[in-house]
Order: sequence, then C-alpha cells, then structure tokens
Amino acid sequence: MILTVFEWQTLLLSLKIAGVAILFSLPIGILTAWILARCQFYGKSLFDSIIHLPLVLPPVVLGYLLLLTMGRNGIIGSWLNHYLDISFSFNWQGAALASAVVAFPLLVRSIRLAIESIDSRLENVARTLGAPPLRVFMTITLPLAFPGILMGTVLGFARCLGEFGATITFVSNIQGETRTLPLAMYTLLQMPNGENAALRLCIISIALSLVALFLSEMLNRWHKRKLLGQ
Repeated sequence: MILTVFEWQTLLLSLKIAGVAILFSLPIGILTAWILARCQFYGKSLFDSIIHLPLVLPPVVLGYLLLLTMGRNGIIGSWLNHYLDISFSFNWQGAALASAVVAFPLLVRSIRLAIESIDSRLENVARTLGAPPLRVFMTITLPLAFPGILMGTVLGFARCLGEFGATITFVSNIQGETRTLPLAMYTLLQMPNGENAALRLCIISIALSLVALFLSEMLNRWHKRKLLGQ
C-alpha cells in the first residue's frame, strides 16, 4: 500500500508525538515505579492513586484539566509562557504532553511489577558489599527490570498512538500540528465519502502496533539470551 502525502504527514506526526511523550516520561516513570515498589512512606496509597488516576478518568476530563493548568492562561502554563516563553497550547508539544499524561500509568505499572518481582536480597547483598544505592540500581535493579521497562515503554507508546480525547480537548485538531492518526480518522469519518480513507489509516494504525509488539518481543528475547550468556 503506497501512502499518500496526507497519510505520511499524519503517521510521522503521530510517531513524533508518541516518541517524545515516551522519551520524557520514561525516566520519571522508572523513578516513580521504583518509589512505589521499594519505598514505604506516609501517603503512599494516595500517591499511588493519583498516579493511576488517568486510567479511570475520562480522557476529555484529563484534557480539560490540562487546559486549566498547562494552557496559555492556565495556572502553570501562563507562568511558563510569560517567564520561559514555553507554550503547550495548540501545538504538537501539547499533544505530546496530553499523550504522556494518559500513558503514564501504564508505563509505571509495568515497571513497578517488574521491580517488585526482583528478589530484594540481591540488592541487599550488593549494599552489604559496599555498593552505593545508585550503583545497585544501575547494575542490578535496572537490568533485571528491563523486560518490564520494555513492556511499559511499548504499552505507553501504543497508548500514545491511540490517544484521542485528551488531545482534542487540550490542543484541538489542527492539520499538520496536532492531528494524529486517531484525530485524522475522526475527521475523515465526519466528511462525505471519507470512510475509505479512514480505513486506510486504521490499517496503518494496526500495522504500526504490530510492529511495535514484534520489536518488543525481539528485544526481550535478546535480553534473556544476554542474561544467560548465550
């Protein structure tokens, strides 16, 4: 299937938005997952609930909250715009922010489960031998949690590609700027005789998701072979 200029533009924009969203979310997600898996503190249940709140809130509500906080006249957005000349309103950066917020719980949950499955005695032994906490994390926790990190990244990336409600509420549906694959499909379905074009985008979305899952599985197998020294 030969892609049209419109389809290429939409596909590349979707990949850019999803990629940037995951790139900036991943370090924060790993840290958050480690805190939830290894730390005990007052208010942990509340913190956990807030992290997973985007899973149960309607995406439109998330988009509206982003508009109130990160919009040009929002609580935080107005300060960023005035002092740092940073704006998330009606641009692809805002779409990436919306995607990151929606996908963040999936990212954290997968990584947290991976860290919790690691035998904590391995980390304790390294500490008793004099390894500092950062070295323990980088040489033991992170490599052993790699499959969970990889799965969380893939799930988050796929969720970013499929994000619709928060994006259209926060940054609207602007061709070439915020119109990702789901928004483009929605636009085509509102147009006369747009079903065939929407179907092509649907096929592209399915193919993209399958490729992401395939690469994830290949990387996971490579990592297992590496751990076994094969």
